[in-house]
Amino acid sequence: MGNYNWAEQFREVYQRGVETYNGGRTNAAGFFTPRDNEFLGSIGCSEQELFDFIEDHCRVDEPSFEQVLLVTAARRDYFLFVQNGKPSSHRIDMDRLQPKSAELGGIPWLPRIIEKAQAKLRGEMPPALMYGCGGDRPFLREHNIPLADFLRVVWELDGDQKRILQYVRKESGAS
Repeated sequence: MGNYNWAEQFREVYQRGVETYNGGRTNAAGFFTPRDNEFLGSIGCSEQELFDFIEDHCRVDEPSFEQVLLVTAARRDYFLFVQNGKPSSHRIDMDRLQPKSAELGGIPWLPRIIEKAQAKLRGEMPPALMYGCGGDRPFLREHNIPLADFLRVVWELDGDQKRILQYVRKESGAS
């Protein structure tokens, strides 16, 4: 497992996952081989996170592999350069997550997806939660923001809700 070709290795794991899912195995537990899980761990990706992307892709044809790769690259960069390759032992509490109806600047869902993006970057997503889920994708599509771009903006702005709101409004054409 090398750093130089991590994206190619990731594509191989992803493609095997799609084949496995389409072959009828639709449970995350034990979905990937131990070697695949070792590789995923080395880039800060959990088995559950990749499984969720594969499951949605197989069921509703999104997100695309390219979107998944870009999200994973953002998480990988954060994992390697901010967390120094050390996973967080914390998981966010779903009961404390902003409700889907919560608004920021009159925009529903925005507070929730900011929290999810922060948890995704830190590798603190509980298994029952997904960044880039069937609620996140339509929200971001409506605001003309790719999944990975939002993740990187939340990172760059250090979760500053006021500046993230400005970014979302600008990308939406509603500045």
